[in-house]
Amino acid sequence: MKYDVIGDIHGCFEELNELIIRLGYQFQDGIPLHPEGRNLAFVGDAMDRGPDSLAVLRLLFKMQDENTLYYSPGNHCNKLYRFFKGNRVELLHGLEITVAEWRQLEKSEQKKFRDRYIRFYEELPLYHQLRDDLIVVHAGLRHDMIGKTLNRHMIIFALYGEITGEYHSDGRPVRGNWARTYKGEQWIVYGHTPVKTAYFKNKTVNIDTGCVFGGALSALRFPEIELYSVKSKQPYQKDRFHQFE
Repeated sequence: MKYDVIGDIHGCFEELNELIIRLGYQFQDGIPLHPEGRNLAFVGDAMDRGPDSLAVLRLLFKMQDENTLYYSPGNHCNKLYRFFKGNRVELLHGLEITVAEWRQLEKSEQKKFRDRYIRFYEELPLYHQLRDDLIVVHAGLRHDMIGKTLNRHMIIFALYGEITGEYHSDGRPVRGNWARTYKGEQWIVYGHTPVKTAYFKNKTVNIDTGCVFGGALSALRFPEIELYSVKSKQPYQKDRFHQFE
């Protein structure tokens, strides 16, 4: 199987559609299909911050219904899940935008969407091993975690990456660079930390090129290791991009 792995979308529905078409997919009954049998995969965080989170999620729901979805959930996915389950969650870091969009629906549609999202999230694996040489995860996965029984530490690592325990002034956690010490044989494609250009290190690649912050929405074509991107339609915020050493 050949895959096209798309980075963090964060509600950028127009850019997502543009990228899917650029990759050669055609929509049939609302489902993107490739004439050569390629498959789309996603590193997670479909929602929050951007203008059209519900539209992105509805597309993913359709793909899940048709068994064509390969999606690894991110920290924003987890937070929306906890909100919909009735847990106390702070409406910050873009969640407030998704919730406001959801609250504009009629009450019956709110319930329908909430219930569908809960099912969507609960059916997702923490990460996808799509081939012997390809793993798709949201924020990262150390080589010694691959194939192991899930535990709390693995879940946190996959959703948030390497956390140092320190925080930026705006409340975002300072993130370590787990890819520098990765020694696995499988390629790991991930996102979570916005970078200006895709970051390659030790058979890992971060493809979150900050679409919602005015960068680009990017995809990695695998096994070709080719990058495809479309320019963001969102305002540029240069301070949101991380520079790895």
